Amino acid sequence: MRIVSFGSINYDLSIWLDRLPGPDETLPAQRIEAFSGGKGANQATAAARLGAVAQMAGCVGRDDRGRWLLEALNESGVDTSLVRVVDEPTGTAVPLITPSDVCIVVVAGANASTGAADADKAAEAIAAADVLLLQGEVGAAGARRAAQAARSGGTIVVFNPAPVDLFLVEAVVPLADVLVVNRAEQAQIEGIASRCDTVVTLGGRGAQIGDVLIPSYPAEVVDPTGAGDAFCAALGVALAEERSLVEAVRFANAAGALSVQTPGAQPSMPSRSAVEALLDSSPNPDLPA
Repeated sequence: MRIVSFGSINYDLSIWLDRLPGPDETLPAQRIEAFSGGKGANQATAAARLGAVAQMAGCVGRDDRGRWLLEALNESGVDTSLVRVVDEPTGTAVPLITPSDVCIVVVAGANASTGAADADKAAEAIAAADVLLLQGEVGAAGARRAAQAARSGGTIVVFNPAPVDLFLVEAVVPLADVLVVNRAEQAQIEGIASRCDTVVTLGGRGAQIGDVLIPSYPAEVVDPTGAGDAFCAALGVALAEERSLVEAVRFANAAGALSVQTPGAQPSMPSRSAVEALLDSSPNPDLPA
């Protein structure tokens, strides 16, 4: 399996709170910790841990954070030869984690430099890959060019338009094979014509394809940051293995359930053995073919 992730690489500064602050309110936090993150880098990391040959294409800054993030990717087995080092500061995200949810503030930084030239540099690798993973944290021009390279090589395009940028969505959706959205994202992009299969993630309930619900797995939620990225990467890996979309979603649900049980985005991306153990312990024979 060969997977290319074209997207963001972020330095995550995660903060745990009892609840989110209101207007003009100052709240104490229980904990703050730095993690490696970024939707693109999270998905590349998850793909590598699930057994794929994973490459990351994107940008980091010429700073300590950028160097640290590249080291984290390399340690997870991700090929970073397609990552460009730029003069802008490395992208930063601040996940605000409460007992019920996570909200994330993102400063694009170097990720804003990821564009068509980076896609052109990665075009050969993308065309040779089984799956291209795309997200919403880089610009439309680069994402579209990457998707075009995938289409020219017969590479499956899995697109997770988060955060939603309608210009980017309109540029990429016509070239995507599988669209992964949550309920809020689905509502935001309603009306945009799509030829691709759509998977709607439902948090603890699982995920849905049309009228078919594929249930998730019980999990004690410690930090939901990155759960969607674990899901998307696992979906891509399963599709690269030529599983049906329903079976691919089941595999992805297991990866997502495991990821919420560990703090941090990239640290929570599960191993192949952990996903397979969960699937073996929780068979679901009632799934449709």
